[in-house]
Amino acid sequence: MDIILASQSPRRRELLTQVGLTFRVHVSDVDEATAPGTPPARMVEELSRRKASAVAALEGPEPLIIAADTVVALEGAILGKPHSQEDAFAMLSALSGREHHVYTGVTVIHGGKSVTFHENTAVRFRPLSESDIRDYIATGEPMDKAGAYGIQGRGALLVEGISGDYGNVVGLPLFRLGRVLEEDFGLFPFHP
Repeated sequence: MDIILASQSPRRRELLTQVGLTFRVHVSDVDEATAPGTPPARMVEELSRRKASAVAALEGPEPLIIAADTVVALEGAILGKPHSQEDAFAMLSALSGREHHVYTGVTVIHGGKSVTFHENTAVRFRPLSESDIRDYIATGEPMDKAGAYGIQGRGALLVEGISGDYGNVVGLPLFRLGRVLEEDFGLFPFHP
């Protein structure tokens, strides 16, 4: 089956490769603006649906298309990618010693059928000193990641614990995606 990942995220590519899927990448070019105050769960579902639909319009009904969008939310406020080192510092300071939530919306489209869902994982940071935060920012890792950290890299050292799907925090909830692929689209990831 021709599978398309509608995302430029290297982390999503790594996750799909990790579970043995063969796919190609077709990045969607959609407007990612949403109405102010849109709840995180609804926002990521809406954006994943836009991305998948845009690629489906170009590729047709034959390929199976997977699109996703991930945000970090602290007390309902969405933390995007930092625009500067000071922005990263503010985000990481806010997350220090607290629990936040990572939401990923996923849309799968194939043969005229579309399934959209979201996953929510709770992440708790250990208390961070100012030097912890500055040292982490100096690695450059926070600058292209929502919430200013990457759990799959050095950012793992900031995380005290998670409740939910680890893959979701990286950018793709593999467990739930696997269930949808199997139950809704007849794709059995464990079969050669």
